[in-house]
Amino acid sequence: MTFKMLTMGAMALTMMTGSALAASGGGTSALDDPAKMSPFFTDAGMKTLRSEADFKTAWMSMKPDEKKAVLKDCGDTTINKSHADFCAMAMKMGG
Repeated sequence: MTFKMLTMGAMALTMMTGSALAASGGGTSALDDPAKMSPFFTDAGMKTLRSEADFKTAWMSMKPDEKKAVLKDCGDTTINKSHADFCAMAMKMGG
């Protein structure tokens, strides 16, 4: 009986942890991936956008599904607020 209770407790804890991680959504935006976004910025902190020509070059090098994910994230008003300049340029390129 004790073994069953411990097993059930462990299962419940695992399920709750998984749900909490999924609900938090931390860093799930394509715009929060430094590896994908660094070609668009001149600085490591990703605050200053490159020129429009350089931005276009980086944009054209992205895969279609990556572009789609970026445009989808830019369509989210909450995400767009923290990435407004980038999203404006992305929408100009592919939106």
